[in-house]
Amino acid sequence: MSETVAVVRAARPNFLVLAPLCAGLGVALAWQQGEPPTLLDTLLVLVGALLAHAAVNLLNEYEDFVSGLDLITQRTPFSGGSGALPETPCAATRVLLAALGTLGLVVAIGLYFLWLRGLPMLVLGAAGVVLVLTYTRWITRSPILCLLAPGLGFGPVMILGSLVALGARLDTAAITVSGISLLLVSELLLINQIPDAEADAKAGRRHLVITLGQPIAARLVGALLLGSYGVLGVCILAGWLPAWTALALAPAPAALWISLRLPGALANPRQLNTVLGLNVAVLLATLALLICGLSL
Repeated sequence: MSETVAVVRAARPNFLVLAPLCAGLGVALAWQQGEPPTLLDTLLVLVGALLAHAAVNLLNEYEDFVSGLDLITQRTPFSGGSGALPETPCAATRVLLAALGTLGLVVAIGLYFLWLRGLPMLVLGAAGVVLVLTYTRWITRSPILCLLAPGLGFGPVMILGSLVALGARLDTAAITVSGISLLLVSELLLINQIPDAEADAKAGRRHLVITLGQPIAARLVGALLLGSYGVLGVCILAGWLPAWTALALAPAPAALWISLRLPGALANPRQLNTVLGLNVAVLLATLALLICGLSL
C-alpha cells in the first residue's frame, strides 16, 4: 500500500459523513430562523466540520500506532481504527503531517469566522481544537470525559459553532438539537469501544466499558440511545422543536431493538457487528431526518 493511500485510509473516509450532518443541523437551524446564510459561509462551515473530523481521525490513528495499541487491537468494520499504519508503518509521519495540516485549515476557517463574528466564535472554536488535540492522549484516560467529549464535540461545539459562524441565534431549538446530538454521538463512541476494551486497557485507556464492564456499558448505551428519542419527543410536545422534526423518531423502533439486543450480543462477535452496523445506520438516519424536519 502506498503512503498516500495509507493517509487517506487513516482519515477513515467511510465515517466522515457524521461531521457534515452535525454541521448541517446548524445550517438547517439557521435557515429555520429566517436568516438564510450566505453560500460561502455555509460551504466553509461544512468543509470546516469535515476537516475537523478528519484531523481527529488522523491524529487518533497516528497516536494509536505510536503507542502500540494498533498492533494489539482486534479490528471490526466499526471499531479499532483503519489498520492503515500497521500495514504501512513508513506512512506514520505523513499521517501526522496530514493531521496537523487539516487542523491548520480548520483554524484558518475559524479565524475567518472569528473576524466575522467575534468572541463567541473564539470560545467554541477553541473548545473544538482542544478536543481534537487532547482526545486520544488525555481524554481517553478519564471515563466520564471519554464518554462526553465526542458528544460535546459533534453536538454543542459543532452545531452551536455552526450557528454562531452563520450569524444565527442560539435559541431553544439549537440547544435542544445539540443535546440530542450529544447523546447520540456519545452513545456511538461508547458502543464502538466494546470490542476494543481489552486492547484499550492494555494501552492505558480508561473508558466506561473498561471501568464498569461490558454488561453495564451495554445498558448505558441503551439509555443514551433511547434517551435521545425521549428528549426529542418531549421537546416536540413542548413546542421547542417544529412538528416536522417528528420524522426523526422513525428509527426509534430500530433503536429499541439495538438496546434490547446488545447485552445478549456481547459474547458473539458476529451478532455484535450486526448491532454495531445497525447502530451507525440509526444514528445517521436520525440526524438526516432531523435536518429534513427542521428544513420543512
